[in-house]
Amino acid sequence: MTDLKRYPDAAGLVSAVAEAFVARLAEVQAEGRVPSVALTGGTIADEIYRAVAALDSSAVDWTQVDFWWGDERYVAADSSDRNDRGVGRDLLDVVGVDALRVHAMPAADESHADVHAAAAAYGEAVRSTGGGAFDLVLLGLGPDGHVASLFPGHPQLDRDDEVALGVTDSPKPPPERITLTFPALNRTRAVWFLVSGEGKADAVARALADEGSVHETPARGITATDRTWWLDEPAASKL
Repeated sequence: MTDLKRYPDAAGLVSAVAEAFVARLAEVQAEGRVPSVALTGGTIADEIYRAVAALDSSAVDWTQVDFWWGDERYVAADSSDRNDRGVGRDLLDVVGVDALRVHAMPAADESHADVHAAAAAYGEAVRSTGGGAFDLVLLGLGPDGHVASLFPGHPQLDRDDEVALGVTDSPKPPPERITLTFPALNRTRAVWFLVSGEGKADAVARALADEGSVHETPARGITATDRTWWLDEPAASKL
């Protein structure tokens, strides 16, 4: 099922996703489970995290939520380029999560031999700790149609034998990344695409077209049963 939610502007999109995010976590906890969420980086995601932190989220026990990442820049742990630093500052540190439930991807200044070894270690952590499936995967969308660090034409698009892979030639700096694979991202109860701005309109249209190539538009490789596209009108303008 693909659900399209359209909002007049980015502010409306941010507010709606923030409220839905809190509600989804509360629903999962009401079922007696610990929610498992894969987070994304990006401008609109950062705004959403700040909006979540500003809400009354007392219905959620933030110490009982597992946080993962769909991708990460393979740089030093204290680099401002890392997605986890912004999420930590804007949301996780504010609401008081349990640090043991924050599963950051490895950093370049840790003890792994290279980005590929670091990705393998993260994949093993997902297997051993993740419980088999995420409850929610958040994804941005690049103007080229990429999701996580799965870029057009790259060999990672065809890999279905690993949970996480290293990337050494990202077209966006920095060149080294860790990314979850399509099988890992699709092993979830729901995927939310968070997309804002006219610069993403072509990619949105290609991702949602009846026909198209995953190698041209990697977002088409997200095939989880429950997919929601949260769009502002500029991003939806070519649908």
